[in-house]
Amino acid sequence: MALLTKLKFTGKVESLLLRQLREGGFEKALAGEMMLTMDGPVGDCHTGVTRKSDSRTLMLYPRGLDIRNVRQLTLLCSDELKAIADELGIPAVDPSWLGANIVFSGIANFTFLPPSTRLQFPSGATVVVDMENYPCLQIAQVIGRQYPDVQHKVVKKAMHKRGLTAWVERAGAIYNGDEVTIFIPPQRIYSH
Repeated sequence: MALLTKLKFTGKVESLLLRQLREGGFEKALAGEMMLTMDGPVGDCHTGVTRKSDSRTLMLYPRGLDIRNVRQLTLLCSDELKAIADELGIPAVDPSWLGANIVFSGIANFTFLPPSTRLQFPSGATVVVDMENYPCLQIAQVIGRQYPDVQHKVVKKAMHKRGLTAWVERAGAIYNGDEVTIFIPPQRIYSH
């Protein structure tokens, strides 16, 4: 019996974004295609099999240790970006402001896709959802440069709409307009 369930609907890749260096800003630039290797997206600053532990992992490790990079990609959904903009009362939220790598459409409640969900592209490239990507002060500052009056609201209004982090399970190419097939793991509530 297969553990994963293939959903009856698909999503679509609306845009791809990359940034080579971490220095000089948070935003990423549009790309027509993206090559995924086991290290992550080629040409992106978050590529790597490992990364340094940081504020997100302080309950487990001190800062600066090498740990598995399950944050190779930031995944967002255009519907959730629109919802954030509407709640902030601004015309739009550019996905580059949130450090996006891939922006999807057609996937309702995208940020609530569970950990271990697989997103598979026509090339066979497959990424695995690690977990929800919480909004942070960094994205608030980026949006605040465009709309200073809403900077203090960004973290609260983007909660549960900032997308997901993911890592590459199978290498391959991704293109704008690609259809993505979604496979979710069993849904259980852990009782303790």
